[in-house]
Amino acid sequence: MSVTAALAAAIVAILALSAAYLVTRHELNAELDLSLRRAATNVARQVDAGTWVHAGECLWLASPGCVQLVAADGTVTPEPDANQPAVAPGARDVATGDRAAFYRDSTLDGHPVRSYIAPVSGGGAVQVSVRADSVDRGLARIGVALGLTGAAGVLLAALLGYLVARTSLRPVAELTRTAETIAATRDPAHRIDVRGDDELARLGASVNTMLDELDAALRAQRRLVADASHELRTPLTSLRAGLDLLARGELPPERAVRLAESLRVQGVELTGLVNDLIELARGDDGERHVEDVRLDALVEHCVDTARRHWPGVEFTVAVEATVVDGVPERLARAVANLLDNAAKFAGSGHVRVGLDGGVLRIADDGPGIAEGELPRVFDRFWRAPSARGLPGSGLGLAIVRQVVEAHGGVVTVESKEGEGTVVTVALPANRTT
Repeated sequence: MSVTAALAAAIVAILALSAAYLVTRHELNAELDLSLRRAATNVARQVDAGTWVHAGECLWLASPGCVQLVAADGTVTPEPDANQPAVAPGARDVATGDRAAFYRDSTLDGHPVRSYIAPVSGGGAVQVSVRADSVDRGLARIGVALGLTGAAGVLLAALLGYLVARTSLRPVAELTRTAETIAATRDPAHRIDVRGDDELARLGASVNTMLDELDAALRAQRRLVADASHELRTPLTSLRAGLDLLARGELPPERAVRLAESLRVQGVELTGLVNDLIELARGDDGERHVEDVRLDALVEHCVDTARRHWPGVEFTVAVEATVVDGVPERLARAVANLLDNAAKFAGSGHVRVGLDGGVLRIADDGPGIAEGELPRVFDRFWRAPSARGLPGSGLGLAIVRQVVEAHGGVVTVESKEGEGTVVTVALPANRTT
């Protein structure tokens, strides 16, 4: 039982007891009114038959009731006294037929009295009265009993609620301790021990899921920093050594010029590496505007740019009009990386580009990739043995996978040694025209 269920049970119990009291009061009053109506009917018959003899006093609780006849002229039989209640003000109107039968509550010597005034067929009216103490006392006893029952129920619900809360809120205390531990150690590897399937258990499971995502993100960040440090160390060392050599001024002019040009190229490559690292570290930051993108136009634009960068490579393009939801800059970066990668390895200088129904395929006829190396092609800084002498940072395909997955797509690679490579990007397409 959850805390919410315990509170709901207590409220329902109180409402049920209140309803029981109201129903009981209604039934007791209805029973009293029914007895008064029956008595009035019997008196009316006796009056019609001429056999009625007035009797009865309302002063005593054990009295069966007292009866008073009211004539149309206002005469009351028997006359009111200390043992009889006063005749209701509207009794004469009932006697004359100007008013229907009605009930009246009054007091006699400080005691509650219930009266019923009804017309008599021969003319006049009859007022039947009875002490109502028994009903009031019965209602008081029932009220006390129901109140005690309700109080006991509320106390029991409170006790159960306390026990349930003490048990159910244990995950909250553990959640608090875990949060404090993570804040103190900055280590999201801690987890909450989840038990049950109530609201708090689901909260604990959600927090564990959040911690899993946070831990994975931090691990990826540490891995990126470690890989970047390793990859940056070699070119920076080379640049520093070259600059130191130039600074000494001991090289002949021709060698100095060649070294300066080599350092410039290394600087360009280092700039590209840093830009790739920034792109990977940024990831899907959620700040870029998603819009409808004509993927076919974007691919053709990227192919035109690739043709200028790789004038010796022939690009064959076959695309159909396709619209996807995405960030144009990131999609363009992914397509450009795929085109550069294909052109770099195009053995005969031929790259085929196709787009059909949101599926982009870029194929080259280069040396291909060994089957054992295919699972690593999207790893950061990984380069095939045949590509280690070529320019590049080893981050291009990692960026492609990150961009495609951020857009809800899938990227795959098919390749055989000596038969070229096909990279397929499947994105959710809004429509094709």
